[in-house]
Amino acid sequence: MEITKDMTIGEILRAKPEVAPVLLNAGMHCLGCPSAQGESLAEAAMVHGLDIDALMAAIQEV
Repeated sequence: MEITKDMTIGEILRAKPEVAPVLLNAGMHCLGCPSAQGESLAEAAMVHGLDIDALMAAIQEV
């Protein structure tokens, strides 16, 4: 399954759990919190001040 920036963090983790360390290393420490089920990866990156393109590149390497 292709991971997109429009997917929620919860969807991403269910589809590809090995992405968790990438997200944790990027500073997204609340992978199981309610917002992880409702906000897209792009929204989460914005909240955390991350470059979504760089994050997507790191995810694609997994």
